[in-house]
Amino acid sequence: MTFDPVEFLTEAVPIASHEDVGEMRSYLVATLEGHGVDADVDDAGNVVASRGEGSPHVVCNTHVDTVSPHVPYERNGDVVFGRGACDAKGPLAALLSAFFAVDPESGTVTLAVTPDEETLSTGAAALDLDGDMYVVGEPTGLDVCNAAKGRFEGTLTLSGVNAHAAEPESGANAVDAAAEALVSLRSFDEGRDPHPELGPATLTPTVVDGGEATNQVPAACRITLDRRSVPPETAEGFREALESHVREAVPGDVGVDFALTDRPTPFLEAFDTPADHRLVRTLAGEARRASEGSGGDVRPFTAATEASYFAPAPTVVFGPGVLADDDGAVAHADREYVRLGEVEAAADALTATLETLV
Repeated sequence: MTFDPVEFLTEAVPIASHEDVGEMRSYLVATLEGHGVDADVDDAGNVVASRGEGSPHVVCNTHVDTVSPHVPYERNGDVVFGRGACDAKGPLAALLSAFFAVDPESGTVTLAVTPDEETLSTGAAALDLDGDMYVVGEPTGLDVCNAAKGRFEGTLTLSGVNAHAAEPESGANAVDAAAEALVSLRSFDEGRDPHPELGPATLTPTVVDGGEATNQVPAACRITLDRRSVPPETAEGFREALESHVREAVPGDVGVDFALTDRPTPFLEAFDTPADHRLVRTLAGEARRASEGSGGDVRPFTAATEASYFAPAPTVVFGPGVLADDDGAVAHADREYVRLGEVEAAADALTATLETLV
């Protein structure tokens, strides 16, 4: 049975998957089984299917969940509108097309589709596939994205001692110490070389909260920090370095603690795959061919993805559609769309790449 990525996409986009992915996951499983492929739904809600055996093992990953609210499906010529059109049902259609088309001679191709990429990534965190290479389906305009920044979040807590505001020297003012702490954040990355592709990491204070009474020296002040990291920084390495840096800047009678925000899954850390790796070179060449030169550039991806869970294995982000165009946001917006020609070109490029690799 021949798989038509356009037909799949036009049936998938109308299926709401912003609150519950059950119907969309069932449609995906039925599609796989209808093409003679056994599909497993694991305890984390991932849909996993494989073809071939042995090495190399190439994993094709994307997700079926979308963000709220649902945007109705509409087709206008070569363009499909609707929530999930490009993020990421368009990439899923292309990955499926390649997965069905390839007949591995000396390796394995696995399709791994996760249920909650837009929230906590519990599905991706539970995957244990031991792949040699990973292709993550996201809207990249048919460019091959071989790197992306990570995102960490945490709270810097400054601890002082309460006192009457009429006798401020009898306490330790945590809010006042925040001034030194905030200044120190500006110098945190001094001396660090920017990543050759991703540029410098960023550190942004986003929320400040402290004090309980207008006539009292405050004993606590909390500053929420947003970190966009670059390799090789890890979440724990960042936490330790940040706490030590601020400790040197604030008065000794004020305590300093920096804790990463508690979450059930690891933070999405930065990753980078060498531009000259076989996976990158092959997919970029096939994308240029299939798109007649409009795609195939090798560049970083601007959003966090589940790709970070698969690195340091060679990993790329690739797919039809764009996060934003000249008129504004596309993915996660009420004008989300994907061009069917791009979906077909992505399917072509992915098929040729998999045939080369396995």
